[in-house]
Amino acid sequence: MPGREAIKFIKTTFAGYTRESVKDIFGASVLVLTAHPDDECVAAGALYRYLERAVFAHLTDGAPRNLVDALAHGFATAADYAEARRRELYSALSVAGVRPQDCVQAGIADQEASKRLVEATEWVRERIKEIEPETIITLAYEGGHPDHDAAAFAAHAASSLLRKEGVTPPPIIECPLYHAGDSASRRMCPGFLPRADVEPITFILTEAERKLKREMLERFVTQSGVLRFFTIEEECFRPAPEYDFTLPPHEGKLYYESFDFGQDGPGWREEARGALARLALPKKI
Repeated sequence: MPGREAIKFIKTTFAGYTRESVKDIFGASVLVLTAHPDDECVAAGALYRYLERAVFAHLTDGAPRNLVDALAHGFATAADYAEARRRELYSALSVAGVRPQDCVQAGIADQEASKRLVEATEWVRERIKEIEPETIITLAYEGGHPDHDAAAFAAHAASSLLRKEGVTPPPIIECPLYHAGDSASRRMCPGFLPRADVEPITFILTEAERKLKREMLERFVTQSGVLRFFTIEEECFRPAPEYDFTLPPHEGKLYYESFDFGQDGPGWREEARGALARLALPKKI
């Protein structure tokens, strides 16, 4: 499998996907690692019809244990809400020809992934060994949701563990969800945080691809209130840079710090610092 340095995007803008361009960039076998059921479709839903083989791995079940979200959507228990979100996931991915057996979950509760970073990392490492993907698609470290950042951490930390074992891990390609628009409001800003060291690649979706992605997102009935903020015009990716997860992803207030998502930025980074120490990994991975 190629290393991280093998991913170089020569062309940076495409008018829609083709099987040839997708195979050239992502390979024939892909592990899609996200935090919640629906993250994968928001980030890259139109891509999946063109992949030869993909396994979708979720760190959480999408159901916070405080029951606020469950009760708001008419569910009496977190288990019932998690099951509903799992059914929505299967329905959405079926639009792109993905089967339920191609989806796996670590089973961590929504909003708790940052408190179980070692377990999440080891679970991802085992999935990489089992699936042997040519690339990993995961979320950028962006401060949008503590679970999203946990997925980024787990992908990078698992890859670092494999290197320590003498195994060359697959390159990581990241995609954005959202980050804070500014520190004075709760405005959600979709897209990548700008970086000078990596250049994104953008697929401008065709009419047929936009229709497919719209149908996928509509299957997430319980998440319609949030998903309405996302466009379906394009999907963006970039080679994942090395991150120091003990530092904030950007200056100022993080998006999730305006909400009760079970974690704040300093607490998240302390969890990351402790997990890196327990995994015997350097700060920058």
